[in-house]
Formats: sequence, C-alpha cells, structure tokens
Amino acid sequence: MTNEAVLWIETQSAIPFTVANGTGIEKGTLCKLSDLMTAAATTANNDEVAGIAASEKIASDGKVRLGLFREGYFKVKASGSINVGDPVGLAGRDGNLVYSLVGVANLSGSVVLGLAMETAGNAETFIVHLKPQALVSA
Repeated sequence: MTNEAVLWIETQSAIPFTVANGTGIEKGTLCKLSDLMTAAATTANNDEVAGIAASEKIASDGKVRLGLFREGYFKVKASGSINVGDPVGLAGRDGNLVYSLVGVANLSGSVVLGLAMETAGNAETFIVHLKPQALVSA
C-alpha cells in the first residue's frame, strides 16, 4: 500500500470495528468513523478518526469485523509541514497521509489522530503518537 502507516511501538491491542463486507482495507490504512464502531478508509480531510487498520480486510471475503489500533506509535507520511507536538489529522483527500491541525478553525477533537513526535516536511515519514481524542473547548 502506498503511504501505509507502520506500527513502530504497540501500546494497546487493536479493537474490533464493523466494516463493509464488499470493501477491501489494507493493513496500515488510516480509517474514519462512519457510524457507531463502524469504520472505512479515510476519503477526506478532517474525517472523524476511527484508527489504523491492524490487518488486511479482503473485499467480499464474508468478514465484517476488522481490528483497528487506537493507541500506539506509528510511522506515517506527512501532507504539508508538521512541527513536533502538533495535533495531526487525516488528510484523506491526499491519500493515506496526515497533516497538522494547527490553525484549523473550530477544531473538533474527533478529528485528532494524535500528536507529531517529530518535525516533518511534505511527503516525509515521521512518528506520530496515535491517540484519537476529544478536545475540550475553553
């Protein structure tokens, strides 16, 4: 897979989500939350975060459950510049990439994939602490 998120340090086991039988999802795919505990591959910037696919889901294989990581450290690819400590989100419009959420107006915690553990330029691979979260407004 192009731009696959690669597990670097596992801190929590994958948890099962419902997925469509007819859809294929490759290991390392950044996934969006489409309904209660239902996931699909991200397709747009600022999709609500479900997690990262822990294994491959083959299209039309009869399976409708897929384990997703919601915590851990992953090597991912950047869309745009990202600074260490930036909250990052899904850049699904650009492929299986992440981008900095710094400066996003009306930021919702549901779109936060995690935190950048190092600085990265556009198309560079870097480490992110996967930790989808809900931000609390002041």
